[in-house]
Amino acid sequence: MTSTISPSWAELFRVFGRIGLLSFGGPAGQIALMHRELVEERAWLDEPRFLHALNFCMLLPGPEAMQLATYSGWLLRGVAGGLLAGLLFILPGFAVIMTLSAVYFHYGDLPVVAGVLFGLKAAVLAIVVEALLRVSKRALKSRLAWGLAVAAFIAIAFLKLPFPLIVLGAGLIGVLVSATGTADLSAPAPAPEAEEAGADRLPGLTGPTLRTIGIWGAVWLVPLAILVMVPAVPDALAAMALFFSKAAIVTFGGAYAVLAYVGQQAVEVHGWLMPGDMLAGLGLAESTPGPLILVLVFVGFLGGAREAGLDPLTGGMLGGSVALFFTFAPCFLWIFAGAPHIERLRSVKWLSAGLAAITAAVVGVISNLAVWFALHVLFADVGEAAFGPFSLPVPDLATLNVAALAIALGAGVALLRYHLNLFLVLGGATLAGIAVTVLA
Repeated sequence: MTSTISPSWAELFRVFGRIGLLSFGGPAGQIALMHRELVEERAWLDEPRFLHALNFCMLLPGPEAMQLATYSGWLLRGVAGGLLAGLLFILPGFAVIMTLSAVYFHYGDLPVVAGVLFGLKAAVLAIVVEALLRVSKRALKSRLAWGLAVAAFIAIAFLKLPFPLIVLGAGLIGVLVSATGTADLSAPAPAPEAEEAGADRLPGLTGPTLRTIGIWGAVWLVPLAILVMVPAVPDALAAMALFFSKAAIVTFGGAYAVLAYVGQQAVEVHGWLMPGDMLAGLGLAESTPGPLILVLVFVGFLGGAREAGLDPLTGGMLGGSVALFFTFAPCFLWIFAGAPHIERLRSVKWLSAGLAAITAAVVGVISNLAVWFALHVLFADVGEAAFGPFSLPVPDLATLNVAALAIALGAGVALLRYHLNLFLVLGGATLAGIAVTVLA
């Protein structure tokens, strides 16, 4: 099922190319950008269809913003449109993060480079807050939705519950609410065209679906088998192919949910990163266009440069490319196999309510990661205190970085009060970071 509006290929390329180049600020900002471009300005998609697609993508493992771009392109121009939209969403950021990874690897200790990273990481705090406010306004339209978001924040921030459990609990609450009619989650209204005979029943695996799974499964798994089985492939690259494929399957909750898992594995298990590298990579990924999960390209670059046994630049390029492919290839499988059925199920009220509840819970999860990021940018030392089942972060106030706070507040005022262009804000923060670092 596709949109009633079918833009030309040139229009599709231009709009999704623009989204790919301007999609700063992590998933929340990228979703807001797509909403403005596709729903508000061009009306290529209506609000219920966009939110229905967003709810489905929130439920999938992997980067929700990239999958939403792919889903939107599929709605507009079928599989080819989805492929074009998905690639345009990630390739500009991939080129930038690969370049920045090489600069970090070779010149990260230089004061000017350190200053750039310092300023960008501080400015990203404001970008994340602005984006979070936008997505909250769109997703939290009832008391129950707000309650789910707060509960999810407490569950993941203070109780350390696993994200899949939070998703399952929120979805179950949404389904129960729909069944009892006791509250409203503002789930998208069923589309009239979805109310066809049999459209309210869960579909089985049809011939086209099995064919899609076979094609895109092969696109993903055949290169994986080659890297793992061919003896000439460096062990580090084969290990990365397996690791990022696993991450693509198990990391529900999008880019933010994957960060803690990948950081711990890359540092403590595989030794691809030093302890401070992950935060630097996150700052770089937040300050480049494309999905935040491109930080995995940074992980792959450093791992390949250090462990592949090749020239560092060659190993880094190969490692970053392996990370990109095995992080995003599964996304096309999830969307192209699942989207046709999800479109048919837009009339299933209990499913729409469950997906809307999951979206509300994910807002709480994103809020938690924003707090985590802020604490680690603003304070040099962040400890932890236990109160019964609760575990609370406790920053050492004496280690507050006043310069980082000043840059973050300045960027916040520029974005939220004066609505300045994002490039101007990032440029100003970068110059401030260089000044602070060089003059210190």
